Amino acid sequence: MAFSAPLEPRRDLYPEIEPFASGWMTSDDVHEIYYEESGNPQGLPVVVLHGGPGGAVNPGMRRFFDPAKYRIIMFDQRGCGQSRPNASLENNTTWTLIEDIERLRERCGVDKWVVFGGSWGSTLSMAYAITHPERVRALVLRGIFLLTKKELHWFYQDGASMIFPDAWERFVAPIPEAERGDLMGAYYKRLIGDNVAERERCAVAWSSWEGETVSVEGPNARPDKFSEPEFALAFARIENWFFTNAGFFPEDGWLLKNVDRMRHIPCWIAQGRFDVVTPIASAWALHRAWPEAKLDIVGDAGHASSEPGIVDSLVRATDWALDV
Repeated sequence: MAFSAPLEPRRDLYPEIEPFASGWMTSDDVHEIYYEESGNPQGLPVVVLHGGPGGAVNPGMRRFFDPAKYRIIMFDQRGCGQSRPNASLENNTTWTLIEDIERLRERCGVDKWVVFGGSWGSTLSMAYAITHPERVRALVLRGIFLLTKKELHWFYQDGASMIFPDAWERFVAPIPEAERGDLMGAYYKRLIGDNVAERERCAVAWSSWEGETVSVEGPNARPDKFSEPEFALAFARIENWFFTNAGFFPEDGWLLKNVDRMRHIPCWIAQGRFDVVTPIASAWALHRAWPEAKLDIVGDAGHASSEPGIVDSLVRATDWALDV
C-alpha cells in the first residue's frame, strides 16, 4: 500500500534521553561491539541498525521512539563508531553483522523485536529479516537500498554525478583520469593501501561525496562528520569494502529474490521522493514485490533522516509499530 502523509501537523522527534546501560560485546577474536540501551527497560524492544556501512549510532537516533514505550537497543557495527578495532575489515561482512545482531538479541534477553534501519541499515534489516524472520515483530525502513550493481553504478559511477556535478568534481579529484572508469575499484586500492596521506585524503573525499548528496538542500547541508578524518576513514573503508564485494550477497538482487521470506512481517517504508543516494526506484521495486508493506513517499525530502518529512514519517512509523 502506497500512501502520502495525512493533512495534519508533522510529527517531531521525541525528547532527548540518555542510555540506562551501555558496554561492549565480544563478537569474535577480532571485534568488540559497542551497544547501548535507553527508554523503558520493560518496553517493546527495538534494535536500531545504522547506515553506511561504516557509519555509527548517535544520540539523535534514540529520539525516533517513544521513550515510555520502547526499549531502544542500538549498536555500532563492526569497525565503526565506538566498536573496536576502528576501521577493521577483518571478518566484516553482512553475515557476520547478522551474527552480531543475533548475539546482541540473546545478550539482551529479547525474543522478538522491531527492527529499524535506514539506507544501508534498511539493507541489513531486510537481510536479517530474511535470515531470521521469526525474530522480527515489525520492520521500519528508510531510504531503501537493495545493494544492486545498478544502484552502485548510479551513485559511484554515472547518475548522481549529473545532479550534483559540483560535489562530483570533488569526489573524483583524488583519482587519476585513467582510473575513473572504475571509481569504486580505484578508491579501493587507495583506501586499503599503505600511503597514509593518500588513504586519508581518499577517505574524506569518499565520505564527503555522500555527505554532500544526502539532503535536498545540497552540498551546503553536509553534516560536519563526513569531512572529519577519523569518521571518514572507517566510513569510507568499510563502505567501499562492502560495495566492492557486492554486499557479500550470493547474487545480484538477492534481497528482492527472497522477499517472500519476510512478506508476513508488518513493514513501514519511509522514502524521500528526491533521494539521490538511494533513489526511489528501489523502494518502488520493493513495494511492487511486497505490496503488503506500507510505502510512505515523502514528497519534499531526500535521503537524510533529519529532514522534517522523513522525521514525521519515521515517528509515525514507530508509533504504528507499537500496535502491530
